[in-house]
Amino acid sequence: MLQLTRPLAFIDLETTGVSLSTDRIVELAIVKLMPDETRLVKRKLINPQIPIPEASSAIHGITDVMVKDAPNFKQAGNEIKQFLENCDLGGYNSNRFDIPILMEEFLRAGMDVDLSNRRMVDVQHIFYTMEPRTLSAAYKYYCHKELENAHSAEADVNATIEVLHAQVERYEKLGDSIDSILSTIGEEKIVDYARRFSFNEKGIEVFNFGKFKGMAVTDVLKKEPQYYDWMMKGDFPLHTKQKLTELLNRTLLKNH
Repeated sequence: MLQLTRPLAFIDLETTGVSLSTDRIVELAIVKLMPDETRLVKRKLINPQIPIPEASSAIHGITDVMVKDAPNFKQAGNEIKQFLENCDLGGYNSNRFDIPILMEEFLRAGMDVDLSNRRMVDVQHIFYTMEPRTLSAAYKYYCHKELENAHSAEADVNATIEVLHAQVERYEKLGDSIDSILSTIGEEKIVDYARRFSFNEKGIEVFNFGKFKGMAVTDVLKKEPQYYDWMMKGDFPLHTKQKLTELLNRTLLKNH
């Protein structure tokens, strides 16, 4: 049984997207686990004051109409802050997502929230620590064998093939073809392998880093062509520079 010396508040957020700097909370749920094992629950819809993208609504089911009469974060912030007082914090991937976004909202609302003395328990981190996501661990889990000569290239690749066969056997919904596997798990659309660029919900290439993050690459190159020179001279992978050049050429063609 979990022994608590003070409340542990589990946080889960639904948001307009996954950017820590630009996206906003649309729903917040906190379940406060008390030392006596009772639970206190707070759930609120939040008006993000920016449009909720359709792709995000498709995931969490929350639309602009549903939040139009909800308080914005500044209006709800004090209530949330008080509910979290003297609590340690928990969640699933909360250290990398929920808590950083929550802190951004507090700062944006001009609220001073100090978490330096809070302990943070990320259940996903426990999962990945206790059940390592390595090839050796996958081989043991799916094939029930120890991987001999791990990090020998041929041994690793043969173990990988065995793991894939075992996954197809275990998960019927994967089917038995490459097409059926990728349609089940989703096929990531990649612009450059270093992921300095990504596709937005409209399928347009956007910057995935830096001051232009989220902005269309072609729009930036049109307005600030010197950014192309900076990247081409910079310490970026060759494939990233190749894709950047392709996008610049597309921009130049549009202008003619």
